Amino acid sequence: MYNGARLIRVFDVPEYSGRTPVNMSHPPRRSGVKVKPLPVELDGLACERDERELFASLSLRLEPGEVLQVAGPNGSGKTSLLRIMAGLLPPSAGDMRYGGNSVYHGAGREDWRRQRLYIGHAPAIKGALTAEENLAWLCALSSPVGTEQIWQALEQVGLRGFEDVPCHNLSAGQKRRVALARLYLEQHPVWILDEPFTAIDKAGVTALENHIMAHAQQGGMVIMTTHHGLDHLPGVRCLDLGQAN
Repeated sequence: MYNGARLIRVFDVPEYSGRTPVNMSHPPRRSGVKVKPLPVELDGLACERDERELFASLSLRLEPGEVLQVAGPNGSGKTSLLRIMAGLLPPSAGDMRYGGNSVYHGAGREDWRRQRLYIGHAPAIKGALTAEENLAWLCALSSPVGTEQIWQALEQVGLRGFEDVPCHNLSAGQKRRVALARLYLEQHPVWILDEPFTAIDKAGVTALENHIMAHAQQGGMVIMTTHHGLDHLPGVRCLDLGQAN
């Protein structure tokens, strides 16, 4: 049983290089933070699954421009916490507020869903649709995008030439990159990402790191789980669910 978690701030890391993602000579027009997010507050959050407490008394505050890595051993509740923060799973106790309003009730709930982009561990890609069709469908849920923008986003994630390929013909890593292309299309100020570096190659990892840091530098907020080390990135906060206060 965990009674909270230790919050660590990473210091003494190399200065961010400021390099832009690959192929940025023609960046998608929709990328970037249009509206800066408001503070996010966790107040005594707890989660139980199958009558087992995963975490409890979890409280912290995130400001615009921050990157939070959620860490911990398997079964500590990392994915559950991200789903709770995305508003997809209710906490067993506590509350989460965005700009002072609960994200689980009333107008605050709808506002939060407009502000955050959640990409889960499973890519949520339909195999019968092409990469382009998948992105058009996913983005239509918030704000439609054009074909040119989609092709540019796919180029950013290394999938130039795969626009018309049905996704059931893509590898796991390629499907993951199709999902991550949404980060170059949608303008949600808050990103919630579950293991975003899974199944992508070294070049893709570097490009995604750069894009995440650029989003934060523009005032966006990123919350993610990952087994990929982030110690070399400046100012990343780490919330360890496996360590009690």
